Amino acid sequence: MSTALDTREIASATPRLRVADWLWRPWYAKLWWTTILIYWLGMATSSTLPVLADFYSSALAGFLNVLFFPMTALMVLGVGYVQTWLEGFSSAAGGSPFPAQGTAMVSKLEEQHARAFEELNAITDINDPRSGSLWIGNPLSFQYPNRRL
Repeated sequence: MSTALDTREIASATPRLRVADWLWRPWYAKLWWTTILIYWLGMATSSTLPVLADFYSSALAGFLNVLFFPMTALMVLGVGYVQTWLEGFSSAAGGSPFPAQGTAMVSKLEEQHARAFEELNAITDINDPRSGSLWIGNPLSFQYPNRRL
């Protein structure tokens, strides 16, 4: 019963993970979002001002479109959030992403996978005698050099 109370206290003591801490709080994030707004407002007004139209039709503006595309900022600034979010899973499991029996199960599945593909390669390889009638050295094979119909 006391363990349930302990886990509630630990859960309430840890700060809640918020996306805004990575997407808006840092000074560089605020600068980037503000620059994105200014860039796209400039592009909207470029249809009326020929000076801006010349700039926004240049090759530099093509590169800046990628830099100031909102999804680019979202992906770059969201990297820290995703890293912290993923670290939360390993710390909840006691520092190991898998328990001991989980790693044993993963290694067992990898061995089964490797064995299954070895059998598949043996069955489908024309140069492997284990492939049966598909083997080029088998007189019943269609690939046999001196086969007569």
